[in-house]
Amino acid sequence: MTNWRPDPAQLRRPAYLSLAEQFARAIQEGKLSNGQRLPTHRHLADELGLSVQTVSRAYDALIRRGLISGEIGRGSFVQSQAKEPEPPYLPERLGELIDLSILKPVCEQLHLQKMRGAFGWLAENLPSSSALSFRPHMAFPRHRSVAAEWLARCGLQISPLNISLTNGATSAMTVALMSVAPPGSTIATEAVSHHTLVPLSTYLGIHLEGLPIDQDGMVPEALDEACRKGVIRAIFLQPSVINPTATLMSEARRAALAEVARRHDIAIIENDILGPLVDAGLKPVAAFAPERTLYITSFTKITVPGLRIGYLAAPDRYVAAVANRHLVSNWMATPAIAEIATHWVSDGTASELVDWQRRALAARHAIAADALGNLDYRSHPQGLHIWLPLPEGHTEEGFVSQARLRGVAIAPGSSFRTSDLGWRPAVRISLGSTSEQELGQGLGIVASLALGSPEALLLAI
Repeated sequence: MTNWRPDPAQLRRPAYLSLAEQFARAIQEGKLSNGQRLPTHRHLADELGLSVQTVSRAYDALIRRGLISGEIGRGSFVQSQAKEPEPPYLPERLGELIDLSILKPVCEQLHLQKMRGAFGWLAENLPSSSALSFRPHMAFPRHRSVAAEWLARCGLQISPLNISLTNGATSAMTVALMSVAPPGSTIATEAVSHHTLVPLSTYLGIHLEGLPIDQDGMVPEALDEACRKGVIRAIFLQPSVINPTATLMSEARRAALAEVARRHDIAIIENDILGPLVDAGLKPVAAFAPERTLYITSFTKITVPGLRIGYLAAPDRYVAAVANRHLVSNWMATPAIAEIATHWVSDGTASELVDWQRRALAARHAIAADALGNLDYRSHPQGLHIWLPLPEGHTEEGFVSQARLRGVAIAPGSSFRTSDLGWRPAVRISLGSTSEQELGQGLGIVASLALGSPEALLLAI
C-alpha cells in the first residue's frame, strides 16, 4: 500500500490533471491510506520527469477536491476521509450577530404580503395539471411560453420548447453540468467563481480549471490556451455582477469568449441569475453563441427568496440531454411555485419587484460608499454584494475571525477560489441580508478592521 507510485506511462495532457486523476483513483481504491504522506513536489517531479510546477498544480487540484491536505513545513497528506466544504455563509443567524455573509435580496414586509397574496390567488386558481400531473410536458407548456417572454427581457430570444423550469439556479447548474460534461471531463471557469461549483463538480466527478481573470472577467487568451493544451468540455461563466468580484463583463469580452468557445467547439454555461435586475443593456453570452450556450436565470435573488424557480434555456443540441438529466435528478420543478412565477410575470408583479429591488440596492450601495470611504472595494449599483480585497498584511482567516468577534459575519473570499492564479485575500459582503441600520453598523466595523492593524487581538483567559 505504501509503495504505490503514479505510472508515468499513463500520463496524458494536461499532465497535471492526469497525474491528479491517478492519485484520486489510488486514494479511492485504497492504494493510498488516509493520513499517508505524499512525496515532495520536487522528488515526485524528478521521479516522473515532470516540472515541479506540474506536480504542484496536481497537488493543488487534489487539495481543492478535498482528497489531500497540505501543511506548511510538513508536506502533503492523503485525506481519503474527505472533509465536506463549509459554505461561505452562516447556516443560521446566531444571536445579535449582524449577518452579512449570506447573499440575499433586500426584503421587507411588502415581500411577505406579496407572497401571501400569491398563495391566496393560487388557492382559487390552481389548475388540475399542476396538482395532478406527473408529466412535466403536461404541466408546463403555458409556463414555458411566459418564460420565453421573461428571457426576452434578459436579452435572449429562444423558443419555449428549449426552456426547462427548474427549482432555482442550483438545480439548473446541476442539470447543465451533467448535460455537457460527463464524469472525468474538465470544465473551465473564472479563478474566482460560484461557491457551490467546486463541491458540485467534485460530486459529479468533473475537474475544474480555474482561469485567469482581469477587470473584465475571464481572459479569452487564457481560455484559448487551456483549450489547446487540454480537453476542455465547457466553460462556466457569471458575466453579470453576480460573480464574487462584482464584475460586469463588457459585450466585447462576451463576444470574444463566445468566439473562443465556437473555435474549440465547447459548451458554455452562463449563470445570469440577476437577469433584468442589471439594467446595463448588455447582451448575454448566449446571444453571441446561441448554438452552444446553456443559459440560467431565476427569481430567488431578484424578487422573493421563497420563489424558488428558475429557467434553463438550452440550444437544440442539448435539449434532450437537459430533459433527461432534469428528470432523473429533480423530475420537474414544483408546479405550485411555477404557477406563482408565471402569474407574477404575466401580471407585472415580477417586474414591479425587480424595480423595487433596484431602488433598494441603490440605497444600500450609498450606505456602503459612506461606511467604507476610500477603501479599495468592487461593486455594481445593482449588485447584491461588494468584494473587498484585504489590505496588505491581513489574512482572510484572521479578518473574518476578528469581524465575528466584533459581531459581524462576512464570507471569506477563498470559498469562491478555483485557482491560485493572481489570488489576493478578500471577503464578500452581502448588502441585502439585514436592515439598513445593521448594514451601516456592520460595514463600519469592517472598515475599522481594514484600516487598522492586522495584528490579532489577544484574548484574556
